[in-house]
Amino acid sequence: MFMKSIALFFLLLFSFSSCKKSDSSSENVVSDETVQAIAVPVKNASTGNALYNRTDLNSSTKETQQNIEQKIIKQGDLRFETNDLQSTYTQIQNAVKSHNAIIQNDTEGKNYESVFRKLIIRVPSKNFDSFLKDISKGVAYFDNKEISSQDVTAEYIDIDARLKAKKVLENRYLELLKKANKVTEMLEIEKQLSAIREEIEAKEGQLNYMQNQVSFSTVTIEFYKSIAEESGVTTSYGMKIWTAIKSGFNSLSSFFINLLSIWPFIIILFAAGYFIRKKFKSKKI
Repeated sequence: MFMKSIALFFLLLFSFSSCKKSDSSSENVVSDETVQAIAVPVKNASTGNALYNRTDLNSSTKETQQNIEQKIIKQGDLRFETNDLQSTYTQIQNAVKSHNAIIQNDTEGKNYESVFRKLIIRVPSKNFDSFLKDISKGVAYFDNKEISSQDVTAEYIDIDARLKAKKVLENRYLELLKKANKVTEMLEIEKQLSAIREEIEAKEGQLNYMQNQVSFSTVTIEFYKSIAEESGVTTSYGMKIWTAIKSGFNSLSSFFINLLSIWPFIIILFAAGYFIRKKFKSKKI
């Protein structure tokens, strides 16, 4: 009988301990879930900036990496000589039309050595290689040909993830604004919302600009014709004589113009000569 009482006592003690551990474990689980459920933006006392869970940015980054394709910015810079500027320009225009490109800037000029034309063209990135192939037809050699590719995928993903995290933060502040009762609380929340929206607009602008650079590649083309080809060995002998006659006539015209500019001195010189000659004649008489 005594042994049964002892066994019953230990059995009750074990059951009570198990129930207490189970209750303690349940309390821990509820506490963790509550902490995660009420995770809201807080204000850093030292900086005054709104903070949010780092988990938001990490989860947004992982999701973005899976959905966003590779982002590459392509650029081309070409310079070459041509025998016919208009023919080359027509060839480039045809390539622009066939590849859905846009001439963003068109500049013509002349220096001591050549007549040139410089074009800045935006072409869809998918047509970049075929566009270069078309405009390179008939070019014997390039004075300069530089093709570059810049991978901005990581930068794009980072900005996109931060943008999504800022939008989540904006929604949380909007929820807090609905629950705010005091005017001071409302003003503080609206102040934080204004700062967050400015950051959102700035990041959206960065993404739009980067996407535009990725979607449309930039190609700079400069082609020129040497002036020496027009006035060098190819010039006929008769043309050279005519050029010399015109040059002599221009020189004679310049001489007379210079004489007119010193007419007072010429009059004084003639007057002095007249009086000197008259004086010598009077002495002879």
